[in-house]
Amino acid sequence: MKFCANLSFMFAEAASILERYALAKEAGFKAVESGFPFGFSVEQVKQAKENAGVEQIAINIKTGDTTKGEVGVTSVPGKEQEFRDNLAITIDYAKALKAPKIHIMAGKVETRTPQHWETFEKNIKYAADVLKQENILGLIEPINQYSMPNYFLSDYGRAVDIIKRINSPHMKLMLDIFHLQQIKGDITHSITQLAPYLGHVQIAQVPNRNEPDTAGEINYKFVLEHLANSGYDDWVGLEYKALGSKTKDGLGWIQAYGYSL
Repeated sequence: MKFCANLSFMFAEAASILERYALAKEAGFKAVESGFPFGFSVEQVKQAKENAGVEQIAINIKTGDTTKGEVGVTSVPGKEQEFRDNLAITIDYAKALKAPKIHIMAGKVETRTPQHWETFEKNIKYAADVLKQENILGLIEPINQYSMPNYFLSDYGRAVDIIKRINSPHMKLMLDIFHLQQIKGDITHSITQLAPYLGHVQIAQVPNRNEPDTAGEINYKFVLEHLANSGYDDWVGLEYKALGSKTKDGLGWIQAYGYSL
């Protein structure tokens, strides 16, 4: 099992995402993932990543004004060009960082209509075709409604159906066990059923999104073993908030569960 640090959630003790690259390396991580690095140029982020000497595994698509709760426009009719522009910008960052995966966030809508689903699938199909040319993997991720009310994609069945119809090796499912538990539970069987479509996995304890070994609903020692037994051998992103003041102090669970960085 390979773990990468999510710089959007971990190392919050740092002032900026640029400083978090160095803290991830100092903590022993060989790889990281992140949201879109708003406010920093391609060159600034690339330099921080290279100075730290870590791999970048994934990056989120440029989503709009996050202070206003904007999390993408992939499902929003009439904003297809904005989606394509955001994808192009994100690809520039991904290529500079040598990141092989891009998480394509769906956006928020108050009422899902057939037009929203049609727009979402059309944009995901477009992304798959573009990412094929760049040899980058696109990811779509169901997100639970408690953490992000009105997020468009909160259904694993619909996500898999879209992936099947697009039928591209460059569009797969991102499975965050944190969201899976709160959307439908049934983690063991869900992992088994979703395994053929997985392109990336993330973890955090439920409900407080802290370290996997903190108090909560999920037995992550069992879940990680089941994930490996189901054939998943790619990176697992640690998308959690440290319970303590320093992220590094809460990493003991990795060794306790029989893994290493």
